[in-house]
Amino acid sequence: MIDVLVAGGGPAGLATAIHAALAGMEAVVVEPRPGPVDKACGEGLMPTGAAALADLGVAVPDGRPFRGIRYVDGPHRVQAEFRDGPGLGVRRTALHTALAHRARDLGVRVVPGRVDAVRATGEGVRAHVTGGPELCRPEPYGPELGARWLVAADGLHSPIRARLGLDLPCGGPRRYGLRRHYRIAPWTDFVEVHWAPGGEAYVTPVGDDLVGVAVLSSERRTYDEHLARFPGLLARLDGPPATPVRGAGPLRQRVRRRVAGPVLLVGDAAGYVDALTGEGISLALLSARALVGCLRAGRPEEYETAWRRLSWRSRLLTAALVQARRHPPVARMIVPAARRLPAVFGAAVRSLA
Repeated sequence: MIDVLVAGGGPAGLATAIHAALAGMEAVVVEPRPGPVDKACGEGLMPTGAAALADLGVAVPDGRPFRGIRYVDGPHRVQAEFRDGPGLGVRRTALHTALAHRARDLGVRVVPGRVDAVRATGEGVRAHVTGGPELCRPEPYGPELGARWLVAADGLHSPIRARLGLDLPCGGPRRYGLRRHYRIAPWTDFVEVHWAPGGEAYVTPVGDDLVGVAVLSSERRTYDEHLARFPGLLARLDGPPATPVRGAGPLRQRVRRRVAGPVLLVGDAAGYVDALTGEGISLALLSARALVGCLRAGRPEEYETAWRRLSWRSRLLTAALVQARRHPPVARMIVPAARRLPAVFGAAVRSLA
């Protein structure tokens, strides 16, 4: 029996496998896509996420530190610096590559395929893996794998979560994200969040000559139509796009629970409020560590409490900001209010960091 079978080889899944390997467990990752895998992502790690990456022994050669968060709404702007070290802006592909190399060095096997059926057994779980004979799954891993635990790290719209009946309905407007990169030197060492009626734009420095610009909104428009709402930002993006537009959504995902017998959920599969506070990757890395800690202690059921403890600040603040977004008069006051109360804004940023 494999100790930990991970469905999904993104950052959350690879981090879980690395922690398991460091704890002396056999970890196998099942992932249908050849790496590195790109996806729509803000690509900013908060200081806690950057520290969690270092704890894994992962060094990302490409990336750019940032020292805080800046909100911009027309003439209004407010910023707050982190206290405990910088965050890290890094391309999703570079992060994936660094995690994959670390996992390989620790003996983690990555099996091409997809987990399409799961059943609990007295010893753990049996997972059926499909993907076609051309994937040539290496021996001794056949079409059905047995494991003590299965970790579902299969993304925002997790098929495993859905099959286990762990999804909950989501009310309210649906929000979506779009991201593109521009070949331009960053003009600041802050992550900028630009506000406009109907949406936000995130600017993350991810290299010495590259910035990522992600837009979030509940309105279904093209990327360029969204970006036109931010004329001050658009004026800075004077170079041609460096990457195509990638999208994700709907973002909000409600989950009944994160532990179902021998199956545990991590990363976006564990539930998601919104990308507005930019903590997805950091929370995934921290949750992976907590999850494996619960497995090592023989108390997987305690992971639910650990996840809630790690995520409550992010969930609370993100939900409050998204709710404010639904009321235009309130939304227009977010940045001016933060500017008038810089200590409150700084405390919120440092709490999330």
